Amino acid sequence: MKSGASNSKKSQEGKGSIHTKTRNDSLRYLKTAIKDPLNIDSIIDRLMSIGKPNTGISTSISEEDLMDLLQTSRSIFMEQPMFLELKAPVCLVGDIHGQFTDLIRIFGKIGFPNKINYLFLGDYVDRGPMNIETITLLLAFKVKYPNNFFLLRGNHETQFVNRIYGFYEEINRRYQSPLLYETFQDVFNWMPLSACVADRILCMHGGLSPDLYKAGSLKILNSIQRPLPNPPNPSLPLDLLWADPDFQTDGFKISNRGVSCTFGPNTVKAICKKFKLDLICRAHQVVQDGYEFFAGRKLITLFSAPHYCGEFDNSAAVMI
Repeated sequence: MKSGASNSKKSQEGKGSIHTKTRNDSLRYLKTAIKDPLNIDSIIDRLMSIGKPNTGISTSISEEDLMDLLQTSRSIFMEQPMFLELKAPVCLVGDIHGQFTDLIRIFGKIGFPNKINYLFLGDYVDRGPMNIETITLLLAFKVKYPNNFFLLRGNHETQFVNRIYGFYEEINRRYQSPLLYETFQDVFNWMPLSACVADRILCMHGGLSPDLYKAGSLKILNSIQRPLPNPPNPSLPLDLLWADPDFQTDGFKISNRGVSCTFGPNTVKAICKKFKLDLICRAHQVVQDGYEFFAGRKLITLFSAPHYCGEFDNSAAVMI
């Protein structure tokens, strides 16, 4: 466990509805061929130069480069399963939320993807100052290292959330491109929702689901159909994105968020026993020390954005 400096709060995003006017245009773009080879190393180098002498605090990646990156990364997500089965060792990373410089610190401290396997647990955009740089670097690494760099989808990688909490506004301000925003959504709709490391550590962004509790096998996690725009409430995919552990819950109950459910310690222990798991690893909530155990250390919450939004005195943590 790696942890950084140091109030615990549950995020309170609500539901909304988005009317997509440019989705067909976005899909048409994704089906077209890339005219020039995608120079992924150039994109990574430009992003990694941010903050160095003679560079600003942000960089300009052209809309054309972003579109090509999105097309390529979407193809990789389409080829890989909805439920990832990964080998150890792998570094698990919680919410980033557009805190790009903190993402760079993680790579500097733990190692870059050419040397370390990574599984990120979602929530790359919204609330932070550099959402575009953050998601672009992560997708660029996914393209460069498709078989050892993995990105799960978080609830902020859904349109009815990121339309409200900052990502849409940042794209609109910097690119004035509804098509670019919609193309990001098409990529998010193909991201996997869960993973299992070494058959023993089950990972997702949010949490457990009554549908998983009743299932006979973890294979149910691979049966979720894609593309998946905005999952219905209630549903297994929605719970994987939104559900929260709660000491006061016995079994499952409707969440105060108005979305998904909460689940209790008994549920965590029962699912671990049923599927022969050592640990459930999730993100989704700010925790003061960057990590917090639950259910007798059978579940851990990771949060990897320190001093979240500049409003909290929380640490960041990753798990190796």
